[in-house]
Amino acid sequence: MNHGVSFGGEVSYEYLILGAGPAGLQMGHHLSRAGHSYLILEAGDSPGTFFKKFPRHRALTSRNKIHTGSEDPEIRLRFDECSLLDEDGDGAFRFSDVSHSYLPSADEMVSYLCGYAERHGLNVRCDTRVLRVERTGAGLFRLTAADGSVFSCRRLIVATGTARPHVPSIPGIDLVVSYADVSVDPADFVNQRVLVIGQGSSAAETADNLIPTAALIHTLPDREVERLERSHGQLVVSVCHADGGAEERVYDRVIVATGFRFDDSIFASGCRPEMAPGGRLPARTPEWESFNVPGLYFAGALAQANGLEKHPSGLVHGFRYNVRALFRMLETKHHRRDWPAYEIEPTPEGLVEATFVRLNRASALWQLPGFLHDVIVVDEDWNAARYLEEMPLAYLRQGELGQSSHYYTISLERGEGLHPVVRRWSGGQLISEKHLPEDLFGEWKKPEAHVAPLRYFYMQQLLEIADLESAGYDAPLAEMEPQRLLRIV
Repeated sequence: MNHGVSFGGEVSYEYLILGAGPAGLQMGHHLSRAGHSYLILEAGDSPGTFFKKFPRHRALTSRNKIHTGSEDPEIRLRFDECSLLDEDGDGAFRFSDVSHSYLPSADEMVSYLCGYAERHGLNVRCDTRVLRVERTGAGLFRLTAADGSVFSCRRLIVATGTARPHVPSIPGIDLVVSYADVSVDPADFVNQRVLVIGQGSSAAETADNLIPTAALIHTLPDREVERLERSHGQLVVSVCHADGGAEERVYDRVIVATGFRFDDSIFASGCRPEMAPGGRLPARTPEWESFNVPGLYFAGALAQANGLEKHPSGLVHGFRYNVRALFRMLETKHHRRDWPAYEIEPTPEGLVEATFVRLNRASALWQLPGFLHDVIVVDEDWNAARYLEEMPLAYLRQGELGQSSHYYTISLERGEGLHPVVRRWSGGQLISEKHLPEDLFGEWKKPEAHVAPLRYFYMQQLLEIADLESAGYDAPLAEMEPQRLLRIV
């Protein structure tokens, strides 16, 4: 069922996925289970080729926490930042089956990804470097590989990550060594004065690696470096600080580690995606579709264009859920399969029970606070209620569900601490919201602090729908004492 159709040497699929990294494999798993025709194209000789070189110092920053105090696979994913989703709910193959290290190595990630692809029988074609992507007259994408193979598809999902090193436009930048090429042997930097340009994870791991041997290590954001010049075998760096101060510094070595950007060089001019401000990532709709190329979607690290500073959408433990959400969007948009939903009791008690079941178990809400939301849609007369899980708010509000006259969003959000937030909406208008207090153990079960306040909140909404204010209740519902609300109900 997952095999493509050959037309004169060109193999056509419903979906092609570029990249057999974590996001590509996760999407392949969903497409495979749904019975779609798909193929994952990987330039390297195995899944996870990116991790064979990066991070350069081989240690991942993602946590592989095995001992969580729970045997529930879903709760364990709250503390597991390396595993992909298996959709079976039994945690049958997790990263802990490959490594027990809390901070595992990149080589262990390669082993896990290869095992994941094999276990789920994913349709991966390795050693296939795509050189060109173009659009045919029939609206298909045609991909040409270095070995001459040609593939076509209706929809293309790019999961290659930000693979091209980002080199800032600084005069003299050609005098420095890049993160991708710098020696990882600290002995090569004994007693040297080193500047690392960059502020992200690649800059941090580079600097940490040199602490034992370098004479000193400085780090600077690229925006504060005006130019570099070579003088008497050393590098003179002109620095302009944010406060307006300027100075010149002399170093033995300068390393540029300013991260990576999306590589759009393989796209023909007729289907080259627009870039987001800053030029590092593609511009995308709330469905992770290209702004200007219909049918071109982005997954994985390319999803970080929407607020990496607030949630880890660019990391495995974030984008594994975003990939599942993207799959559900594709099912809804192209295959007439509704977003999974289930009926709940259309009463305040029913809403309370469903809400706390998810708040106390769901890993997606925990890992992507404020980005993914559960949704409860209630009929006007409270005769029926549906529960839908893990929607991005922007996607929800632009679609049909977002036009409903009575619905709620449930999320975990950060403030002084991680805490639940329930909001009631009517169309695009926010009607009311309830913030519950944080819990040190991440368990929102306390009768007085959590359960009762949310029950009263849902009761207030029921009373407003019933229009009891017009029936002689003079006090605003939101200000009524809980005891009075109970008497009214």
